[in-house]
Amino acid sequence: MGCARKTDMRTKARACGFTLVELLVAIAVMALLAIVSWRGLDGMVRAQQQTRERADAVLALQTIMDQWGADLDALQAVERTEPMAWDGQVLRLTRRSMRQPDEGAVVVAWALRSVDGQAQWLRWQSAPVRTRGEWTDAWTRAAQWARTPSTAERRQETVLMPLAGWQLFFYRGGAWANALSTNTAGSQPQTPGGLGNAAASIPDGVRLQLTLPEGGALSGVITRDWVSPLLGGGKS
Repeated sequence: MGCARKTDMRTKARACGFTLVELLVAIAVMALLAIVSWRGLDGMVRAQQQTRERADAVLALQTIMDQWGADLDALQAVERTEPMAWDGQVLRLTRRSMRQPDEGAVVVAWALRSVDGQAQWLRWQSAPVRTRGEWTDAWTRAAQWARTPSTAERRQETVLMPLAGWQLFFYRGGAWANALSTNTAGSQPQTPGGLGNAAASIPDGVRLQLTLPEGGALSGVITRDWVSPLLGGGKS
């Protein structure tokens, strides 16, 4: 009778709850499931963030390239001025004003310079110029801005994007050549087409090569070609 009562008590205890070992096993399994779930959720969040960063970088790059193409499309050939000049560090352009045609021309400069310890691609634009003296002053300031900008000149610049390096190539005579080896200002006028010296100094095409820094949303080398509208071509 005594043994039977002890057996009944053990059966009732087991029916009422879990043993300590069973609880520990259940807690371990739940912890493992929580870790696996957290890692999966974290990976999904990271993937979404990377996709969003890449999409934002692509959109920003597209906007910058649109501005690049717009500056080249609006090149203005004014005699005894330079519509384009490249010295390996800064590209200077004389282009039509973006707002009103009667506002005159503007001088635009693109350059690679360190900003807060990081190499950045920048764009600078002058106020509208209407006389040759104003153009000369803006043209000189654009070259100075690329190297040792003043506080006033920094207000006219736009920081575009981090950049490891860039190169330019001009298309002339049916071939591409490094822009530094071509003389844009010294070309002969193309009399059959009715072009003056300034218009003839604009190359038939411009190839831009950008080297993006490693570790960003975008990296590697990007190439963009532009065809001069004087040849009847479209935008790049």
